[in-house]
Amino acid sequence: MTLHVEVDGVGEPVTVLAHGLTNSCLELAAFTPMVPGTKVRFCFRGHGHSGLAPAGSYRFADLARDVEAVADAYGATRAIGTSMGAGAIMHLLGRRPDRFERIVFLLPAGLDRPIADPSAFDRTAELLESLEPEEAIQRILAEAERSGAYDRNPWLRGFAAMLWQDANPIGVARAIREVVRDRAIADRDLLRAVTAPTLLICQRGDPIHPVEVGRILAELLPAAELIELGSTDELFAEIPRLVERVASFLVG
Repeated sequence: MTLHVEVDGVGEPVTVLAHGLTNSCLELAAFTPMVPGTKVRFCFRGHGHSGLAPAGSYRFADLARDVEAVADAYGATRAIGTSMGAGAIMHLLGRRPDRFERIVFLLPAGLDRPIADPSAFDRTAELLESLEPEEAIQRILAEAERSGAYDRNPWLRGFAAMLWQDANPIGVARAIREVVRDRAIADRDLLRAVTAPTLLICQRGDPIHPVEVGRILAELLPAAELIELGSTDELFAEIPRLVERVASFLVG
């Protein structure tokens, strides 16, 4: 299995970026030019342009190995993880608490418990497994829970379509089936050994990425800073400020 990697920028620090479920290395590509140093974006197994892995190998332990392989290959000392990517980094930190010098978790989705109700994710997997890719993606983008956000933020529909354009239906469906039933870390107390400064960015009212996860992480991680936003609309409005904050944080 081969992982697809794209590198932006030069010099220090070197930051690895781990994307969310169903997305690809394009997820944060628009913002990496504003972040200093070398940015190493990659696609997880079965996502984007990376190779497929066998069914049964899309759990957080497997995804953590993807992060570790890329970070070690490029000498990354910083890590940014979004949603599933945050969980993969978290799992890696459970084994190697001192692996990174600075960490950013954007919308972390879970800790030591699986998602309570995976039915919405299962519906997405079913569409990917049963329909032609183009039709499946159109159906996914038209789902009611997505449409409201797109109506309020029209640019978001195009952004979502862009992230889906390189989706591998088989790999993404496998990842959905497995990762939503897994735990990012076996024991949350393992994170108490992570002394690296950690920036947590969360929003209230997000059922997939509960703000409570960020609050728990802020208590567990000895050097954590939590930024809480009130809604998805506020998150989008704050993107310029958040990018600036992340850029300064990574430099330390």
